[in-house]
Amino acid sequence: MKNITEFNVFNLNRAISVKNDLATQGKNPEEIQAAIGETFKLEGDKLKYFVASLGLIEGKTEGLKRVFVVSFAEGEAVPASVQKVEEHHFLLDYYQAPRPAQKPDEGGKGRGKGRGGRDGGRGGRGGPGGPGRGDKRDGGAAKSAAPAGKGEPAKS
Repeated sequence: MKNITEFNVFNLNRAISVKNDLATQGKNPEEIQAAIGETFKLEGDKLKYFVASLGLIEGKTEGLKRVFVVSFAEGEAVPASVQKVEEHHFLLDYYQAPRPAQKPDEGGKGRGKGRGGRDGGRGGRGGPGGPGRGDKRDGGAAKSAAPAGKGEPAKS
């Protein structure tokens, strides 16, 4: 796929309003195309692509980002979303709909409450020799066993 040109939604929306104003004044399509060319400083093929884009997006501008004019090499697969006008293809690029936010009280996997903080809410290690270190390395034996040679002497 080779990108020939692209038009942003801001210019396309402005051009639609100019086109509608000129159409209500009774201008014919050639006069409308010439006026759009003067307004947006377009001529030749670029003007032709721009006017064709206006025809394609009329009534479909909600969520539109831009329109790409592309050509495909021989044998290259053309996606179904591409619209063909004469020998060129027009790809309408829309914003993706935002995902619905998950509420904190919903169950299941997600980013709800209880998983915050720098370490993911799992608790700190406490540094060298700190709380939690000995428990994990030797299965808790270090804290439960009394040190040898300390305490009361054994009674006989």
